[in-house]
Amino acid sequence: MKSIPPSSYPRLSASLRIGAFFTVAALTAACPPVADSAGTAGTAGTAGTDAELTEAEPAEAEPKAPITIAIGGDVHFEGMLRQRLDSDPATALGPISQPLSQADVAMVNLETAVTEGGTPAPGKEFRFRAPATAFDALASAGVDVASVANNHGMDYGADGLRDTLNSAAEADFPLIGAGLNADEAYAPHIVEANGGTVAFIGATDVLDEHLIAEWTAGDDRPGLASAKYEKREHLISAVAKAADQADTVIINLHWGLEGDHCPLPHAPDLARDLISAGADAVVGGHAHVLSPGGYLDDAFVHYGLGNFAFYNSSGPTAETGVLTLTVQDGTVLDDEWLPARIQGGVPVAYTGDAADQAYATWEGHRERCSPELTAEPGEEPGTEPGEPTGEAVEAG
Repeated sequence: MKSIPPSSYPRLSASLRIGAFFTVAALTAACPPVADSAGTAGTAGTAGTDAELTEAEPAEAEPKAPITIAIGGDVHFEGMLRQRLDSDPATALGPISQPLSQADVAMVNLETAVTEGGTPAPGKEFRFRAPATAFDALASAGVDVASVANNHGMDYGADGLRDTLNSAAEADFPLIGAGLNADEAYAPHIVEANGGTVAFIGATDVLDEHLIAEWTAGDDRPGLASAKYEKREHLISAVAKAADQADTVIINLHWGLEGDHCPLPHAPDLARDLISAGADAVVGGHAHVLSPGGYLDDAFVHYGLGNFAFYNSSGPTAETGVLTLTVQDGTVLDDEWLPARIQGGVPVAYTGDAADQAYATWEGHRERCSPELTAEPGEEPGTEPGEPTGEAVEAG
C-alpha cells in the first residue's frame, strides 16, 4: 500500500503499464512461427499427415489495460458547503478535484437527499438535503458515480428520493444504491474504461430500526439497497449477477459505528460473503472517522473512508483522503492512499512530513483493529483485533 505524492497525483504508475506490455511481448516471443512441410509459416506441431494433425489451441486473449478508480468518503452540501455550492458548483469541492479527475473513474458516497421538497423523516436529529446543482458540483470535480444508499438518502421520504433520482437523471449523473423498486436499487452501474468494464453497486448496512421497512426498496416501493437482515442475501445475489456482467465489481457499502475507527464484529464476514459472490473491492464509510483498509483474501476492503466534503473539520472527523485502486480483469493490482484534511468543508491534501505522518496514522488503524487485513495481497494476516475506540463524534 502506497501513499500518493501530493505534488504529482499519478494517474497510473508507469511500471504497471510497461509491465503489462512486456508480459504480452514475452509470451509472443516465446512461441515463434515455424515452417510447415509446405514451406509456409505455421504453428509448431502442425506438420505431418492428416492423422497427426492436432487442433490448434486458441490464442490467449491480450490482457485488458488497467483501470484506475478513485474513491472518496461521505459528501453533503450543508453549512459552509452549501455556501460553496451556491457560489459556484464548478469549484464546490475545491482542489481535491485534481486526483478525482485524473482517475479513469471516481466514486463518492452522496450522503444527502437532492430535493427542495419531500417530508422530513421522523425521529432523526440530522437531516440533509441539497439542490440539484449538487450533481453539477460532483461532475465538475471529476466524480463519475455516487451511492445514495446510506442513512441520509431518504431524509425527506419517498418523495424526496424520487426528486433525487429525477434530478440525477436530468443531470445524466449515475446513482447507485437507490431506485423506484428493488431491481433498480440493487442494479449495478457499469462503466467501460480502457477496454474493460467495472460494475459499481451501492448498499447500506446502517439504517435506523424504525425506518428500515419504509426506507428499504421493495418490489413496488422506492427505497435503498440494504444489507441488513434478510436483504443481505439479496445484495449477495446482486453482486453475483454483476460479476457475470463486468470484469470487476466494486461495492460501496455504508457500514461501521459512528466515531469508531474499528469495524463492527460482523463486517469481516459480510465482506467475505460479498467477495465470495464476486466482489473485487468492498469500500465505504459512515463512522465519520478513518477506518482500516487492506487486502482480505485477494480482494481489497476498506472499512471507512471517513468524511470527504463535510462540515466536520476538527480532530479525527477532519481526517480524510482519496483511495485509488488500480484494477485489471477482476484483480486489484495496486492501491494508493492520498491523505488529506478537511479545511473549509473540503479535503486539502497533506504535503511533506505531515503527509507521511497522516499516512502512518491511517496505516496504524489496520495494524491495531483489523489484523485480518494485509498491506499487500498474499501476506499472512495478524491474529487478534484491537478494542473499539468508541470515540465521540458529532454525527450527521
